[in-house]
Order: sequence, then C-alpha cells, then structure tokens
Amino acid sequence: MHYEAPIRTPLITGEKSYHDITVDVARPVESKAPRSWWIVFTLSLIAFLWGVGCILYTIGVGIGVWGLNNTVDWAWDITNFVWWVGIGHAGTLISAVLLLFRQKWRMSINRSAEAMTIFSVIQAALFPGIHMGRIWQAYYVFPIPNQFGSLWVNFNSPLLWDVFAISTYFSVSVVFWYVGLIPDFAMIRDRAVRPVTKHIYKILSFGWGGKAKHWQRFEEVSLVLAGLATPLVLSVHTIVSMDFATSVIPGWHTTIFPPYFVAGAIFSGFAMVQTLLIIVRKMFKMEDYITIEHIEMMNIVIMLTGSIVGVAYITELFIAWYSGVEYEQYAFLNRATGPYWWAYWSMMTCNVFSPQFMWFKKLRTSIMFTFFISIVVNIGMWFERFVIIVTSLHRDYLPSSWSMFSPTFVDIGIFIGTIGFFFVLFLLYARTFPVIAQAELKTILKSSGENFKKLHDKDGH
Repeated sequence: MHYEAPIRTPLITGEKSYHDITVDVARPVESKAPRSWWIVFTLSLIAFLWGVGCILYTIGVGIGVWGLNNTVDWAWDITNFVWWVGIGHAGTLISAVLLLFRQKWRMSINRSAEAMTIFSVIQAALFPGIHMGRIWQAYYVFPIPNQFGSLWVNFNSPLLWDVFAISTYFSVSVVFWYVGLIPDFAMIRDRAVRPVTKHIYKILSFGWGGKAKHWQRFEEVSLVLAGLATPLVLSVHTIVSMDFATSVIPGWHTTIFPPYFVAGAIFSGFAMVQTLLIIVRKMFKMEDYITIEHIEMMNIVIMLTGSIVGVAYITELFIAWYSGVEYEQYAFLNRATGPYWWAYWSMMTCNVFSPQFMWFKKLRTSIMFTFFISIVVNIGMWFERFVIIVTSLHRDYLPSSWSMFSPTFVDIGIFIGTIGFFFVLFLLYARTFPVIAQAELKTILKSSGENFKKLHDKDGH
C-alpha cells in the first residue's frame, strides 16, 4: 500500500467512507435541484434566448447589423470565437496532462473541466457559422468535390487547419469525457429506483460491471486518449494564433503568437474552471471534495500562466521597438495610447497585474478572492483578443480609411447569448451526470482521505 507524505493536506476532507462518496456524488442527480440552481438556470436561459433572437436577426437581415465597417471587418465575432476556444483549453489539459503526470488533485475537478471544454467549443463553433452571412451556403467551406464549378480548397490556409484542429480536439475531448463517465453511470444505474431512469443509465453505462478486466481496459483507454489529447492542447491554440500570425498586418505578424496564445488559453481556461467549481461546490455542497487545496493548486497554475502571458506582452513591445519597423512600432504605440487605450490597460491590469496577488497564500486560499480574480482574468483575456484584433485593424497604412469600431446591441446580444447557452448546458450537465469522478476519488481515499491520513499519522508508519 502506498502512502503520501504526511505533510500533504488531505484531498478529501470530512470522515468519508467509500459509501459516503457514492451518496454525495449521486445526490445532485437523484435529489431535487436546489433553489440557487433554478435561479441561475432561469437567468442563463433568458440570456440564451435573447442570444438566439439576435442570431436569427443577424441571419435574416445580414452582417450589416453588427458594428463592422470596411476597415474593421473582423471584430466581436472572432474575438468571442478565440475567447471561447481558449476557455475550452484547460479541460483537456487538467484531465490529460495531469493524468499522465499522475497528479492526484485532478480527481475532483477533471470532470467539470472536461464538460467545460465541450460546452465552450460548442459556443466557439457558432461564431464562424454566423460570420459567414449567407449561412445556407455553408457547404462551401467544406473540402468537397468540384460539383459546384471549379472551387479549389486552399489546404495551406490556417483557417482550414483550424477547422480540423478544433473538430479533432472536440471529438477527442468528448470521447475522453464519456469514457470517464462510464463507471459513474453504472453507479447511478445500480442506485436508480425508477425503471425509466434505470434503463437510461443502463444504456449510457455500456453494460459496465466493474470487473478487473473492465478496469484494466478503462485505464488503458484513458491513458491512450490522454496521450492523444496532450499534443492537441498545444496544437489547437497554436493554429488559432496562426490565423493572425501568417498575415502581414502590423501587430499580428509575430512569431511569438503560438506559445503565448497557448499560455493565455490555459490561463483563461483555468480561471473559468475556478468560476464553475466555486459555484458547483456551493450549490451541491461539495466542499469535502473540491477543497481549498484544489483551489490553491489551480491558483498557482493561473499565477504561472498569467506571468508567462505578461512576459509575452513585454516581449512583443520590446521586439516592436527593437525591429526598427515603424509600422510595427506604431501598432503597439496605438494600442497603448490610441483611442482604444482603455482596452489595452484593462487587459494589462486583469491579465498581468491581478494574478500576481496569488503569490500570497492568504489570498490564493480565499474562496471569495479566487472567485473575483477568476472573473477578472476572463474579462482580461476577452480584452486581450479585442485589443489584438480591433486595434491592429482600425488604423492601417492609409490614414484616410482609419475608423473606429463600436459594437451594436446585436454583437453584444449574441455574446451574452453564448454565455447563457454555456451555463444552460453546464447546469443541465451538473444535474444529470455525476460532477465528480467517484470511481477515481475512491482510488485516492486511502492515501489522501482525511480520516485515513489521521490514522496513518497516528500509527507512525
């Protein structure tokens, strides 16, 4: 039997037995939803329906209802797209990379993180679709044979790689998430009282019986999928960044984009996981499983990736100055002191300055402060995308065509709608699927459960 170092704080608090874990994990699925769940769900649903209305209005009238103009022809749509893809990043990272590194603290949080990945990629996928304008001609973007005249798909375009990278990422994440859920579906199937519920979970659990052979296959598949998903974490955002980096627009044409987009994506993804976990922890009374220890570990990652992003910003400024290219220098000067200076400094404050508070143990173990910072970071990452896209476009080489971009209510409505849609999906998931991987938690109960640790320390083994 392997034990952890006694110094480590327990990952499962309270005097929990194996049965307690089962009961606690199954509770949100089996019992009635708390009032707080209904309040958040109703608000999310209203936001989602408002967004649907704005999307239908856009499709009916055309892209002209957005705030775009001839100079800034890519604005909120692509900003939101990159932002949502970025948020989807932490899920697979937490699950796959931490699984490969055998990190025990991932056990309570990986399930929610994977669900978040899937739901945010769904939001991201909406934006390129509605940005097309004539959505009924969407089949032109697929590499189909030339029945439509001589249409040549440009396989060199990063936009095309983007489609492949994100769809691969999405499908691997779905499989990874689902495979992890199978033992938990079986647990709910065995506990179900109503025949209909029992039947549904029976289908979902693929006849899982918990035999040694089943567990062996489960472990193997998890490892293989984790191995596949890890390079995807790097590739997806690298390719999203190449949509910008392969252009010749000052402010975009930088080789630092791929690594810095990846760090930024992990940064915003972890912040979103924090936001969701703190809500879930309170709503379903999961304090014994999603402990302060988990929140602290994630805050350390946020602090680290936030610092990497800070270094990237400074590197960009330095290289713009060092290169001697006046257009590049002007692009960065315009970001910091031009008409969009407020967006640039909001980004700097939220992304570089705020995570530095996490150096203090008192702050990184405070729930309220963590919740506040997690929201601040996501606002900052949204501003980062906005700054990169809008401030690089709105003043080009020709001063006579300079213009300002301001969003219309439709731009804002669609964005709020996707946030609503995301929370609707997440809240429904939290009520129908086990939020915590109980089977995995039980594997660490002996080494990381509070009561077992106490016993172990008493014996002095």
